[in-house]
Amino acid sequence: MGADKAHRIVQILHPTRDLSTEVRATHTWPVLGILKRLFGESPNAAAAHALYSVLAVQARQVAFYTAPISVPDTLDGRFEVIAVHGFLVMHRLKAAGPAAAGCSQTLYDLMFKHMDLSVRDLGSSDIRTGPRVRKMSNAFMGRVHAYDQAMAAPPPALEDALKRNLYRNEVPNAEALALVAEYMRREAGALAARDTAAMMAGEVRFGPPPGTP
Repeated sequence: MGADKAHRIVQILHPTRDLSTEVRATHTWPVLGILKRLFGESPNAAAAHALYSVLAVQARQVAFYTAPISVPDTLDGRFEVIAVHGFLVMHRLKAAGPAAAGCSQTLYDLMFKHMDLSVRDLGSSDIRTGPRVRKMSNAFMGRVHAYDQAMAAPPPALEDALKRNLYRNEVPNAEALALVAEYMRREAGALAARDTAAMMAGEVRFGPPPGTP
């Protein structure tokens, strides 16, 4: 993929407007309005829109792409940071049991409908878009599985999973792995303490990105 196209899809996935780390769940983007029309007005859809908006905005915080964290500021790097935050939210919903399964599934569907729209915006044909989005979907589910297992295991399981996935085995320094792993454990704990009803209403916030005060 050329640099211009990669830049365009990054901008689609992450709008350029600066937002704080404490974005209200009611914040929406124009593309989410399109998705809202596609998914309707069900309670699960409303919650998924809110959850996706917050996790995607968190994933574009500059701290993830600068020292000491230094995830590559590329299409692949941004996808990986979204995957980390998508996992954190779905991990919390999974703990809520069957009652939250519909919300988690709708969030997943929303994420990849957004990816589909983004790829189509680059001019991909229907024939090429399907396989590309399926590849992204499979990659995301692989990350969810890896992080789920790693969170349940003692260190350095999570650090190892981050090395393979978030950094594609090109870690800038040991500090980066430790900080991101600490961030994930902290955010998983904060989400676990959040009321399930609030989560299923789309009310979620993330704390400061790793490596920031």
